[in-house]
Parts: sequence; C-alpha cells; structure tokens
Amino acid sequence: MPDIKLFAGNATPELAKRIAERLYISLGNATVGRFSDGEIQVQINENVRGSDVFIIQSTCAPTNDNLMELIVMVDALRRASAGRITAVIPYFGYARQDRRVRSARVPITAKVVADFLSSVGVDRVLTCDLHAEQIQGFFDVPVDNVFGSPVLIEDILKKTDLNNPMVVSPDIGGVVRARAIAKLLNDADMAIIDKRRPKANVSQVMHIIGDVAGRDCILVDDMIDTGGTLVKAAEALKERGATKVVAYATHAVFSGTAAMNLANPALDEVVVTDTIPLSDEIKALNKVRALTLSSMLAEAIRRISNEESISAMFDA
Repeated sequence: MPDIKLFAGNATPELAKRIAERLYISLGNATVGRFSDGEIQVQINENVRGSDVFIIQSTCAPTNDNLMELIVMVDALRRASAGRITAVIPYFGYARQDRRVRSARVPITAKVVADFLSSVGVDRVLTCDLHAEQIQGFFDVPVDNVFGSPVLIEDILKKTDLNNPMVVSPDIGGVVRARAIAKLLNDADMAIIDKRRPKANVSQVMHIIGDVAGRDCILVDDMIDTGGTLVKAAEALKERGATKVVAYATHAVFSGTAAMNLANPALDEVVVTDTIPLSDEIKALNKVRALTLSSMLAEAIRRISNEESISAMFDA
C-alpha cells in the first residue's frame, strides 16, 4: 500500500478514529482549532511530502465551520507538498441546494462548494449517498460516491423482530432507492408515500400507494432532517394498519425539532449511520441507533490509494 496519511477535522472524530483503526494506521498529527478571534487555525505537524493524503470531514452542522476547516486543511496540506489530496466527506452539506427551481433567484450552492474544493487543491472526493448523484458533475475532479445501503441492509437482515416486512419509500423521489433495497431483501413488497411539500421542512402526507395493513414497514431514505416528513409518514402508515414502523437512513442531520419529532410513538425505531455524530438529546431518546460506515469507507480509501475499482465494492 502506498504511503497513506489520514487526517481529520473536528466534524466526525469518532468515525475518523474507526477508519484509521481499520486501515491499521494512526491519524495524522495536525492542529485543527481556533485563534482567539474565532478564525480557523490549522497546522500539519508531520511530514506529508509526496504522501497520499486523505482528509475525513463531514460538512454537517456547524456546516460553514466544518467546510472552512476542510478548505483550510486542504490548503495547508497542498502547501506542505502532499502528493495527492482526497477529501473524504461522508456527509456532503449543501447538497440539497443543487438546482434553481422554476428559475428562482437562488444560488446553486452545491456547485459553489464543489468549485471551492476543486480550486483550493483537492485532487479527488470520496463521499457517501449524495442527495443527488448528479452533483458529482459539479466537480472538476473525480468523485467516488459510495452507498450506505449495504450496511443498512445487513442490519435489517439481522433483525428478528420484523414480521411480514414491507419497504416504504417516503416520497416518489426515493422509489429507486427503496426498490433497490427491497430487491436485496429477498424481493420484499413495496409501498410509496405520495406527499406534497408546501415549503421547506414542511410536508403533508397525501396518499399511500400499497396495502400496509398488518405489515412491519421499513421506511428508507438518504437522510433525516427535522423528522417532520418521517413522523407524518409513520402516522399515516399506522393509521392504515401498519403494525410497526422502523426508519432507516444514511445521514442523521437531525436539525430543529428533530428530537421532539422522533419521540413520536408512531416511530418504533430509527436507524442511521455515523456520517454525522448524534447529539446527546437524540441519544437520550433510546430509539435511535447509529451503525458505523468505517469499514466501508476504509475499504474505499484503500482501493483509491491502490488504484483499484470502487464500483466493484457494490457489484451484486
């Protein structure tokens, strides 16, 4: 294996440690903090000249701080003559700002962030479950978008308390994801929730396509934000006879009133991954579990460093 150097910002320290352990290396020695005026302070405290460097940093909340940490770390490593720099961004913030709906006077911030990373000196990006896969095209450097679904599916298959399970997509846009997961769950039945969203972070369940009566429903999505959509979906499923509702998602954004929403008894369990750390408030609910993607991300890093195929990781 080439000389891999693994560095981490302050966004996902536990995930970074787990990835390092699975690669049998130590995290690089770097100071990532703040000056007294709040500006980001970065210093690389070891030789990285010619090394294959990977920076692990989700751009989750506080989004702007974590993004700037990543940007400044890239610049520091580039000026220290790193051979190649890969930004490992398990959760890519701003991904939902990927288009101008009806030509509204709004930015395409996902493109702005992609340009920012490319211009500062990132050679490659490794991310997980982008909100929209076409965001890869916003970058001027190669992007590997891996998937958390194998880890989620493995957990679902281990569950012994699911009877007559049915995979449910929380909206029309998630049908492809739900269908792929249902296929891997022994061709499980599917249902779709057709909803209308009058404004950001507010949704209204309108109609359920499929018979969920007497079924244990598995809601699958790429992320959970405030949880409002999830709760309305769970309530609608229970009203139509579902016996249990378990939600699976890769990214635990959990902003705003998420803790209050997830406490709703219509949701029996919520399973996410560690691309974003859970707050103490969320942990206190005792119904949210976080699976680790460290093995998958470590394997992706190993393959990138060895110039091996990433897509082969997900070949059926």
